[in-house]
Amino acid sequence: MDLNEAARATLRANDRGGYTVPNGQVYPFQWNWDSAFVALGFDTFDRDRAWAEVETLFEAQWSDGFVPHIIFWVDDAGYFPGPDVWAAGENGIRTSGITQPPVAATVVRMLWDSAVAAGQADTFRPRAEKLFDQLLAWHRWFATHRDPEGRGVVVAVHPWETGRDNSPEWDAPGEPIDVSGVGAYTRRDTGHLDAKMRPTKLEYDRYLALVQYGRAQGWEHHKIAVGSPFKVADVGMSMMMMRANRDLAALGTLLGKDVSAVDRLIERAEDGIDWLWDADRQSWCSRDLISGKSSGFVTSASFLSFYAGIRDATKDAATLAHFDRIGKVVKYMVPSLDPEDPGFQMVRYWRGPVWAVVNTMIGIGLAEAGHDVRAKRVKGDTRTMMNQTGFFEAYSPVDGTGSGGDDFSWTAAMWLAWAGQD
Repeated sequence: MDLNEAARATLRANDRGGYTVPNGQVYPFQWNWDSAFVALGFDTFDRDRAWAEVETLFEAQWSDGFVPHIIFWVDDAGYFPGPDVWAAGENGIRTSGITQPPVAATVVRMLWDSAVAAGQADTFRPRAEKLFDQLLAWHRWFATHRDPEGRGVVVAVHPWETGRDNSPEWDAPGEPIDVSGVGAYTRRDTGHLDAKMRPTKLEYDRYLALVQYGRAQGWEHHKIAVGSPFKVADVGMSMMMMRANRDLAALGTLLGKDVSAVDRLIERAEDGIDWLWDADRQSWCSRDLISGKSSGFVTSASFLSFYAGIRDATKDAATLAHFDRIGKVVKYMVPSLDPEDPGFQMVRYWRGPVWAVVNTMIGIGLAEAGHDVRAKRVKGDTRTMMNQTGFFEAYSPVDGTGSGGDDFSWTAAMWLAWAGQD
Protein backbone atom coordinates (compact mmCIF):
# COMPACT_ATOMS: atom_id res chain seq x y z
CA MET A 1 0.00 0.00 0.00
CA ASP A 2 1.43 3.39 -0.97
CA LEU A 3 1.30 6.32 1.44
CA ASN A 4 -1.51 8.05 -0.42
CA GLU A 5 -3.76 5.04 0.03
CA ALA A 6 -2.55 4.54 3.60
CA ALA A 7 -3.42 8.15 4.42
CA ARG A 8 -6.88 7.83 2.91
CA ALA A 9 -7.38 4.59 4.85
CA THR A 10 -6.40 6.35 8.08
CA LEU A 11 -8.96 9.09 7.53
CA ARG A 12 -11.66 6.59 6.67
CA ALA A 13 -10.86 4.49 9.75
CA ASN A 14 -11.07 7.54 12.03
CA ASP A 15 -14.22 8.90 10.36
CA ARG A 16 -17.19 8.84 12.72
CA GLY A 17 -19.71 10.20 10.24
CA GLY A 18 -19.46 13.98 9.79
CA TYR A 19 -16.42 14.32 12.01
CA THR A 20 -13.09 12.57 12.40
CA VAL A 21 -11.40 11.56 15.65
CA PRO A 22 -7.68 12.37 15.84
CA ASN A 23 -6.85 8.83 16.92
CA GLY A 24 -9.28 6.08 17.84
CA GLN A 25 -7.62 5.04 21.10
CA VAL A 26 -6.50 8.26 22.77
CA TYR A 27 -8.81 10.96 21.39
CA PRO A 28 -12.37 9.65 20.82
CA PHE A 29 -14.14 12.98 20.10
CA GLN A 30 -14.01 15.88 17.64
CA TRP A 31 -11.20 18.36 18.17
CA ASN A 32 -11.39 21.86 16.71
CA TRP A 33 -8.14 22.47 14.87
CA ASP A 34 -7.67 18.77 14.15
CA SER A 35 -10.89 18.80 12.14
CA ALA A 36 -9.81 21.85 10.17
CA PHE A 37 -6.58 20.20 9.04
CA VAL A 38 -8.33 16.88 8.44
CA ALA A 39 -10.70 18.62 6.02
CA LEU A 40 -7.73 19.44 3.79
CA GLY A 41 -6.89 15.75 3.59
CA PHE A 42 -10.45 14.76 2.70
CA ASP A 43 -10.51 17.49 0.06
CA THR A 44 -7.96 15.57 -1.99
CA PHE A 45 -10.39 12.68 -2.56
CA ASP A 46 -13.86 13.55 -1.17
CA ARG A 47 -14.74 17.25 -1.43
CA ASP A 48 -18.20 16.94 0.09
CA ARG A 49 -16.81 15.09 3.13
CA ALA A 50 -14.17 17.80 3.57
CA TRP A 51 -16.81 20.52 3.87
CA ALA A 52 -18.90 18.37 6.18
CA GLU A 53 -15.96 18.09 8.60
CA VAL A 54 -15.88 21.85 9.14
CA GLU A 55 -19.66 22.21 9.09
CA THR A 56 -20.01 19.60 11.84
CA LEU A 57 -17.50 21.55 13.95
CA PHE A 58 -19.55 24.73 13.59
CA GLU A 59 -22.76 22.94 14.54
CA ALA A 60 -21.39 23.21 18.08
CA GLN A 61 -20.78 26.98 17.87
CA TRP A 62 -22.25 28.91 20.80
CA SER A 63 -24.60 31.87 20.35
CA ASP A 64 -21.79 34.33 21.19
CA GLY A 65 -19.60 32.99 18.35
CA PHE A 66 -17.39 30.75 20.49
CA VAL A 67 -16.28 27.45 18.93
CA PRO A 68 -15.12 24.88 21.53
CA HIS A 69 -11.97 22.82 21.34
CA ILE A 70 -13.75 19.48 21.97
CA ILE A 71 -17.25 18.41 20.96
CA PHE A 72 -18.53 15.33 22.79
CA TRP A 73 -20.85 13.93 20.13
CA VAL A 74 -20.87 10.49 21.77
CA ASP A 75 -20.27 9.08 25.24
CA ASP A 76 -16.90 7.56 26.10
CA ALA A 77 -16.65 6.82 29.80
CA GLY A 78 -12.94 6.10 29.60
CA TYR A 79 -11.94 9.61 28.51
CA PHE A 80 -10.84 12.18 31.06
CA PRO A 81 -11.75 14.99 31.41
CA GLY A 82 -15.07 14.19 29.80
CA PRO A 83 -18.24 16.24 29.34
CA ASP A 84 -19.36 15.87 32.96
CA VAL A 85 -16.13 17.47 34.12
CA TRP A 86 -16.44 20.38 31.70
CA ALA A 87 -20.21 20.91 32.16
CA ALA A 88 -20.27 23.14 29.09
CA GLY A 89 -22.17 23.47 25.84
CA GLU A 90 -25.30 24.89 24.25
CA ASN A 91 -28.43 23.56 22.56
CA GLY A 92 -27.93 20.12 24.04
CA ILE A 93 -24.47 19.72 22.47
CA ARG A 94 -21.87 18.94 25.15
CA THR A 95 -18.50 20.60 24.66
CA SER A 96 -15.44 21.86 26.43
CA GLY A 97 -15.40 25.47 27.60
CA ILE A 98 -12.24 26.66 25.86
CA THR A 99 -11.31 27.07 22.21
CA GLN A 100 -8.33 26.16 20.00
CA PRO A 101 -6.12 27.81 17.34
CA PRO A 102 -8.25 29.58 14.70
CA VAL A 103 -7.10 27.80 11.57
CA ALA A 104 -10.58 27.06 10.19
CA ALA A 105 -10.89 30.25 8.13
CA THR A 106 -7.65 29.50 6.33
CA VAL A 107 -8.87 25.98 5.65
CA VAL A 108 -12.27 27.11 4.35
CA ARG A 109 -10.59 29.54 1.98
CA MET A 110 -8.44 26.67 0.69
CA LEU A 111 -11.52 24.46 0.31
CA TRP A 112 -13.27 27.23 -1.61
CA ASP A 113 -10.29 27.76 -3.92
CA SER A 114 -10.22 24.02 -4.55
CA ALA A 115 -13.93 23.94 -5.38
CA VAL A 116 -13.59 26.90 -7.74
CA ALA A 117 -10.63 25.27 -9.50
CA ALA A 118 -12.77 22.14 -9.97
CA GLY A 119 -15.60 24.18 -11.49
CA GLN A 120 -17.88 23.60 -8.50
CA ALA A 121 -18.24 27.14 -7.21
CA ASP A 122 -22.02 27.19 -7.64
CA THR A 123 -22.38 23.93 -5.73
CA PHE A 124 -20.34 25.02 -2.73
CA ARG A 125 -21.15 28.76 -2.61
CA PRO A 126 -24.09 28.44 -0.17
CA ARG A 127 -21.96 26.38 2.18
CA ALA A 128 -19.08 28.84 1.92
CA GLU A 129 -21.36 31.80 2.60
CA LYS A 130 -22.79 30.19 5.72
CA LEU A 131 -19.34 29.25 7.02
CA PHE A 132 -18.07 32.78 6.34
CA ASP A 133 -20.72 34.20 8.68
CA GLN A 134 -19.92 31.59 11.33
CA LEU A 135 -16.19 32.19 11.04
CA LEU A 136 -16.64 35.95 11.31
CA ALA A 137 -18.64 35.47 14.51
CA TRP A 138 -15.85 33.30 15.92
CA HIS A 139 -13.15 35.81 15.02
CA ARG A 140 -15.17 38.57 16.64
CA TRP A 141 -15.46 36.39 19.75
CA PHE A 142 -11.65 36.09 19.80
CA ALA A 143 -11.25 39.86 19.51
CA THR A 144 -13.65 40.39 22.42
CA HIS A 145 -12.70 37.58 24.81
CA ARG A 146 -9.13 36.62 23.93
CA ASP A 147 -7.63 40.07 23.44
CA PRO A 148 -8.81 41.90 26.57
CA GLU A 149 -6.29 44.72 26.19
CA GLY A 150 -6.95 45.24 22.48
CA ARG A 151 -3.36 44.54 21.49
CA GLY A 152 -4.16 42.57 18.35
CA VAL A 153 -2.85 39.30 19.79
CA VAL A 154 -4.57 36.12 21.01
CA VAL A 155 -4.49 35.53 24.76
CA ALA A 156 -4.92 31.92 25.87
CA VAL A 157 -6.59 31.26 29.22
CA HIS A 158 -5.61 27.59 29.20
CA PRO A 159 -2.56 25.82 27.74
CA TRP A 160 -4.93 23.49 25.87
CA GLU A 161 -6.28 26.48 23.93
CA THR A 162 -2.92 26.95 22.27
CA GLY A 163 -2.91 23.42 20.83
CA ARG A 164 0.69 23.21 22.08
CA ASP A 165 -0.40 21.89 25.44
CA ASN A 166 2.77 21.51 27.49
CA SER A 167 5.14 23.93 25.80
CA PRO A 168 7.62 25.37 28.33
CA GLU A 169 6.17 28.79 27.49
CA TRP A 170 3.38 27.98 29.93
CA ASP A 171 5.57 26.88 32.86
CA ALA A 172 6.26 30.23 34.53
CA PRO A 173 2.75 31.63 33.91
CA GLY A 174 1.33 28.38 35.32
CA GLU A 175 3.24 28.47 38.60
CA PRO A 176 0.69 30.62 40.49
CA ILE A 177 -2.21 28.28 39.62
CA ASP A 178 -3.62 26.71 42.79
CA VAL A 179 -3.84 22.93 42.27
CA SER A 180 -4.78 22.06 45.86
CA GLY A 181 -8.42 21.37 45.00
CA VAL A 182 -7.89 19.23 41.92
CA GLY A 183 -8.34 15.93 43.71
CA ALA A 184 -7.68 12.41 42.40
CA TYR A 185 -8.21 11.49 38.76
CA THR A 186 -7.16 8.90 36.19
CA ARG A 187 -5.69 10.03 32.90
CA ARG A 188 -6.47 8.22 29.67
CA ASP A 189 -3.45 9.38 27.69
CA THR A 190 -0.84 7.66 29.86
CA GLY A 191 -2.88 4.46 29.76
CA HIS A 192 -2.26 4.22 26.02
CA LEU A 193 1.03 6.04 25.56
CA ASP A 194 4.42 6.07 27.22
CA ALA A 195 4.31 8.64 30.04
CA LYS A 196 7.66 10.06 28.93
CA MET A 197 5.90 11.34 25.80
CA ARG A 198 3.13 13.10 27.71
CA PRO A 199 2.70 16.12 30.02
CA THR A 200 3.74 15.60 33.64
CA LYS A 201 1.30 15.23 36.53
CA LEU A 202 1.99 18.79 37.72
CA GLU A 203 1.18 20.13 34.27
CA TYR A 204 -2.01 18.09 34.17
CA ASP A 205 -2.99 19.26 37.66
CA ARG A 206 -2.74 22.85 36.41
CA TYR A 207 -4.82 22.04 33.34
CA LEU A 208 -7.59 20.59 35.52
CA ALA A 209 -7.45 23.47 37.99
CA LEU A 210 -8.10 25.86 35.10
CA VAL A 211 -11.01 23.70 33.92
CA GLN A 212 -12.45 23.90 37.43
CA TYR A 213 -11.97 27.67 37.42
CA GLY A 214 -13.82 28.08 34.12
CA ARG A 215 -16.63 25.85 35.27
CA ALA A 216 -16.96 27.89 38.48
CA GLN A 217 -17.47 30.96 36.29
CA GLY A 218 -20.24 29.17 34.39
CA TRP A 219 -18.05 29.42 31.29
CA GLU A 220 -18.91 33.11 31.02
CA HIS A 221 -16.06 34.13 28.80
CA HIS A 222 -15.99 37.80 29.78
CA LYS A 223 -15.45 36.80 33.41
CA ILE A 224 -12.71 34.34 32.48
CA ALA A 225 -10.96 36.88 30.26
CA VAL A 226 -10.71 39.27 33.20
CA GLY A 227 -10.05 36.95 36.13
CA SER A 228 -8.25 33.88 34.84
CA PRO A 229 -5.05 33.04 36.76
CA PHE A 230 -3.51 32.05 33.42
CA LYS A 231 -3.41 34.62 30.60
CA VAL A 232 -0.68 34.27 28.00
CA ALA A 233 -0.44 35.96 24.63
CA ASP A 234 0.42 32.93 22.51
CA VAL A 235 2.69 33.66 19.58
CA GLY A 236 1.35 30.62 17.72
CA MET A 237 -2.33 31.50 18.01
CA SER A 238 -1.59 35.15 17.28
CA MET A 239 0.19 34.31 14.04
CA MET A 240 -2.50 31.82 13.03
CA MET A 241 -5.21 34.39 13.73
CA MET A 242 -3.45 37.01 11.64
CA ARG A 243 -3.29 34.55 8.75
CA ALA A 244 -6.88 33.43 9.35
CA ASN A 245 -8.17 37.00 9.23
CA ARG A 246 -6.33 37.64 5.98
CA ASP A 247 -7.85 34.48 4.51
CA LEU A 248 -11.30 35.31 5.86
CA ALA A 249 -11.11 38.74 4.23
CA ALA A 250 -10.02 37.18 0.94
CA LEU A 251 -12.80 34.60 1.11
CA GLY A 252 -15.40 37.23 1.93
CA THR A 253 -14.27 39.39 -0.97
CA LEU A 254 -14.58 36.45 -3.35
CA LEU A 255 -18.09 35.79 -2.02
CA GLY A 256 -19.15 39.45 -2.22
CA LYS A 257 -19.36 39.84 1.57
CA ASP A 258 -18.70 42.95 3.65
CA VAL A 259 -15.20 42.40 5.07
CA SER A 260 -14.70 45.77 6.75
CA ALA A 261 -14.89 44.19 10.22
CA VAL A 262 -12.19 41.69 9.28
CA ASP A 263 -10.01 44.44 7.83
CA ARG A 264 -10.15 46.23 11.17
CA LEU A 265 -9.02 43.08 12.96
CA ILE A 266 -6.10 42.73 10.55
CA GLU A 267 -5.10 46.35 11.11
CA ARG A 268 -5.21 45.91 14.89
CA ALA A 269 -3.00 42.82 14.65
CA GLU A 270 -0.49 44.49 12.36
CA ASP A 271 -0.27 47.42 14.78
CA GLY A 272 0.18 45.20 17.85
CA ILE A 273 2.07 42.07 16.86
CA ASP A 274 5.48 43.57 17.64
CA TRP A 275 4.60 43.22 21.34
CA LEU A 276 5.51 39.55 20.88
CA TRP A 277 8.98 40.30 19.52
CA ASP A 278 11.61 39.55 22.15
CA ALA A 279 14.47 41.92 21.38
CA ASP A 280 16.87 40.15 23.76
CA ARG A 281 16.16 36.72 22.31
CA GLN A 282 15.77 38.11 18.78
CA SER A 283 12.74 35.92 18.26
CA TRP A 284 8.97 35.92 18.20
CA CYS A 285 7.94 34.67 21.66
CA SER A 286 4.80 34.28 23.75
CA ARG A 287 4.25 36.81 26.54
CA ASP A 288 2.58 36.47 29.93
CA LEU A 289 -0.19 39.06 30.12
CA ILE A 290 -0.20 39.04 33.92
CA SER A 291 3.52 39.55 34.52
CA GLY A 292 4.22 41.26 31.20
CA LYS A 293 7.27 39.04 30.70
CA SER A 294 8.28 37.42 27.45
CA SER A 295 8.74 33.66 27.60
CA GLY A 296 12.10 33.90 25.85
CA PHE A 297 11.56 30.48 24.27
CA VAL A 298 12.24 29.82 20.62
CA THR A 299 9.65 27.27 19.53
CA SER A 300 8.30 26.05 16.22
CA ALA A 301 5.58 28.69 16.61
CA SER A 302 8.28 31.37 16.42
CA PHE A 303 8.62 30.58 12.71
CA LEU A 304 4.96 31.22 11.88
CA SER A 305 5.55 34.93 11.23
CA PHE A 306 6.01 34.25 7.52
CA TYR A 307 2.74 32.29 7.45
CA ALA A 308 1.06 35.26 9.17
CA GLY A 309 2.17 37.54 6.34
CA ILE A 310 4.60 39.58 8.43
CA ARG A 311 7.45 41.05 6.40
CA ASP A 312 10.12 42.87 8.39
CA ALA A 313 13.66 42.62 7.04
CA THR A 314 15.42 42.82 10.41
CA LYS A 315 13.10 40.47 12.27
CA ASP A 316 12.96 38.08 9.32
CA ALA A 317 16.74 37.84 9.22
CA ALA A 318 16.94 37.13 12.94
CA THR A 319 14.19 34.50 12.68
CA LEU A 320 15.90 32.80 9.75
CA ALA A 321 19.19 32.80 11.67
CA HIS A 322 17.47 30.79 14.42
CA PHE A 323 16.04 28.48 11.78
CA ASP A 324 19.44 27.85 10.23
CA ARG A 325 21.09 27.34 13.63
CA ILE A 326 18.49 24.79 14.68
CA GLY A 327 18.67 23.10 11.29
CA LYS A 328 22.33 22.29 11.90
CA VAL A 329 21.58 20.68 15.28
CA VAL A 330 18.71 18.35 14.41
CA LYS A 331 18.25 15.89 11.57
CA TYR A 332 14.58 16.75 11.04
CA MET A 333 12.97 20.17 11.13
CA VAL A 334 11.14 21.85 12.84
CA PRO A 335 11.39 20.82 16.51
CA SER A 336 8.73 22.24 18.80
CA LEU A 337 11.44 23.58 21.12
CA ASP A 338 14.92 24.90 20.41
CA PRO A 339 17.16 21.81 20.72
CA GLU A 340 19.80 23.93 22.44
CA ASP A 341 17.36 24.79 25.23
CA PRO A 342 18.14 22.81 28.43
CA GLY A 343 14.50 21.69 28.61
CA PHE A 344 14.52 20.08 25.16
CA GLN A 345 13.14 16.52 25.16
CA MET A 346 12.95 14.85 21.77
CA VAL A 347 9.80 12.79 22.43
CA ARG A 348 7.88 14.69 25.15
CA TYR A 349 4.86 16.21 23.45
CA TRP A 350 5.51 19.93 22.72
CA ARG A 351 8.99 20.05 24.29
CA GLY A 352 10.87 18.77 21.28
CA PRO A 353 8.94 16.65 18.76
CA VAL A 354 8.13 17.74 15.23
CA TRP A 355 4.45 18.16 14.30
CA ALA A 356 3.35 17.80 10.70
CA VAL A 357 0.59 20.42 10.96
CA VAL A 358 2.98 23.07 12.30
CA ASN A 359 5.53 22.12 9.66
CA THR A 360 2.84 22.60 7.02
CA MET A 361 2.16 26.15 8.16
CA ILE A 362 5.85 26.95 8.50
CA GLY A 363 6.61 25.46 5.10
CA ILE A 364 3.78 27.35 3.38
CA GLY A 365 4.87 30.60 5.02
CA LEU A 366 8.52 30.20 4.06
CA ALA A 367 7.56 29.40 0.47
CA GLU A 368 5.25 32.41 0.24
CA ALA A 369 8.02 34.65 1.58
CA GLY A 370 10.44 33.37 -1.06
CA HIS A 371 12.63 31.30 1.25
CA ASP A 372 12.43 28.29 -1.04
CA VAL A 373 15.44 26.30 0.18
CA ARG A 374 14.24 26.39 3.76
CA ALA A 375 10.66 25.63 2.71
CA LYS A 376 11.87 22.57 0.81
CA ARG A 377 13.87 21.44 3.84
CA VAL A 378 10.75 21.53 6.02
CA LYS A 379 8.63 19.66 3.49
CA GLY A 380 11.35 17.16 2.68
CA ASP A 381 12.02 16.36 6.32
CA THR A 382 8.31 15.90 6.97
CA ARG A 383 7.97 13.61 3.98
CA THR A 384 10.97 11.52 5.04
CA MET A 385 9.66 10.99 8.58
CA MET A 386 6.26 9.93 7.30
CA ASN A 387 7.83 7.58 4.76
CA GLN A 388 10.00 5.84 7.32
CA THR A 389 7.63 5.82 10.29
CA GLY A 390 4.03 6.28 9.19
CA PHE A 391 1.43 8.76 10.36
CA PHE A 392 2.33 9.40 13.99
CA GLU A 393 1.05 12.23 16.14
CA ALA A 394 4.55 13.71 16.17
CA TYR A 395 8.16 12.74 15.44
CA SER A 396 11.56 12.97 17.07
CA PRO A 397 13.65 15.67 15.38
CA VAL A 398 16.75 13.66 16.28
CA ASP A 399 16.01 10.34 14.58
CA GLY A 400 12.52 10.67 13.11
CA THR A 401 10.91 7.99 15.28
CA GLY A 402 7.21 8.35 15.98
CA SER A 403 5.94 10.00 19.16
CA GLY A 404 2.44 9.90 20.60
CA GLY A 405 -0.43 8.12 18.87
CA ASP A 406 -0.14 6.31 15.55
CA ASP A 407 -2.57 6.31 12.61
CA PHE A 408 -3.11 9.98 13.36
CA SER A 409 -5.70 11.78 11.29
CA TRP A 410 -4.15 15.21 10.86
CA THR A 411 -0.75 13.74 10.04
CA ALA A 412 -2.29 11.58 7.31
CA ALA A 413 -4.19 14.64 6.08
CA MET A 414 -1.00 16.68 5.84
CA TRP A 415 0.57 13.94 3.73
CA LEU A 416 -2.32 14.14 1.27
CA ALA A 417 -2.63 17.92 1.24
CA TRP A 418 1.01 19.00 1.48
CA ALA A 419 3.94 16.74 2.34
CA GLY A 420 3.17 14.16 -0.32
CA GLN A 421 2.62 16.80 -2.99
CA ASP A 422 5.44 17.76 -5.38
